[in-house]
Amino acid sequence: MLLDQYRIRDEPYYRALNDEIRLFTAAYASRMPVMLKGPTGCGKTRFIEYMAWRLGRPLITVACHEDMTAADLVGRWLLDAEGTVWNDGPLTTAVRHGAICYLDEIVEARQDTTVVIHPLTDDRRVLPLEKRAELIHAHSDFQLVISYNPGYQSAIKDLKESTKQRFAALDFGYPEHRVEVDVVSREAGIDPRIADLLVKVGSHSRNLKGQGLDEGASTRMLVNAGRLIGCGIDLKEACETTIVVPLTDDLDTRNTLRDVILACA
Repeated sequence: MLLDQYRIRDEPYYRALNDEIRLFTAAYASRMPVMLKGPTGCGKTRFIEYMAWRLGRPLITVACHEDMTAADLVGRWLLDAEGTVWNDGPLTTAVRHGAICYLDEIVEARQDTTVVIHPLTDDRRVLPLEKRAELIHAHSDFQLVISYNPGYQSAIKDLKESTKQRFAALDFGYPEHRVEVDVVSREAGIDPRIADLLVKVGSHSRNLKGQGLDEGASTRMLVNAGRLIGCGIDLKEACETTIVVPLTDDLDTRNTLRDVILACA
């Protein structure tokens, strides 16, 4: 079937932080659109993958970007050997066939592109295809989920109030220390004692937010460091490669991060 490629066969590893599983399950039961808010690499995407698996629904993910047009979401006419043929976009596929459509980092898309989702996020649950002169009523299993990082909000990159107010919202953050150690240890396949050191590095780096860093090390970064350590790279070099260099180009801030790593190692 068309949606088989979007089904998640194996259970993704996810550690609940609060009541997000229960709340999302209730939102899906009423097909309420949901917004996931939180910093980069804190588990928003893993959460929606886990929920799609748990609910037994296909998941179609769209990585939003500034060049994305409405046609990239809903579809376009294309030429092939037989002439002009309509091709559904990922959003239209989800609407027609009943998948969860996940628009990742939606603020990266232009606002004139994201307004196409508005008719899907109220009682109408319809998707107008103007180029095809078609009005699609959403499949009963369809749900729309979006995510974004509030830390990057600006006058240019932010959701319109008319968009925000159409969604239920779940806040995400980095796990508390013990849980994050478990996550890093499991995901990277490393000893919990090494994971504990990495989480300490991450916690200290997050304290530098606004003092040379836009954001500290994410859980994803800590897992990447752990994977390098699992391949035989020492902790300092692994942190340099996956945390220090990716986070900043400022030499003073890099040296501060190196001091943090030395203190934790």
